[in-house]
Amino acid sequence: MTPRAVRIAGGIAVAQGTLAIVMAVVLTVRELAGHREVAISGYGTAVWFVIMGSAVIAAGWALWTGRRWGRGIAVFANLLLLGVAWYVFSSGQLLYAVAVAAVSVAVLALLFSPPVLHWLGHPDSASSESSEPETR
Repeated sequence: MTPRAVRIAGGIAVAQGTLAIVMAVVLTVRELAGHREVAISGYGTAVWFVIMGSAVIAAGWALWTGRRWGRGIAVFANLLLLGVAWYVFSSGQLLYAVAVAAVSVAVLALLFSPPVLHWLGHPDSASSESSEPETR
């Protein structure tokens, strides 16, 4: 049976990926409206956010449906977000930095909790190859 912590982390990962897609839309709209940055390309950055956001959404969905492969992507994404939180903090935005860091640490704590580690270590406790969500 998939632990509740996996499903919660999966839901948060889907939300994180969705926010990345929203950011891509915002960047695209800004570029279309004529806003230009010297240091970055709004379109290029938007494409990066779509790729990363889609991967995180897929990982979150995998976790939500009890597939183990989503954990690696979710862990990697949240480790990256800790770096983002540090950058945001160093830019003087304490409130946003704390919010990003807190969510990232929460997801990492969920994905490294004892029930999740037990679930990962015992392949017979749930099938990672199942195409259906577990309903037990």
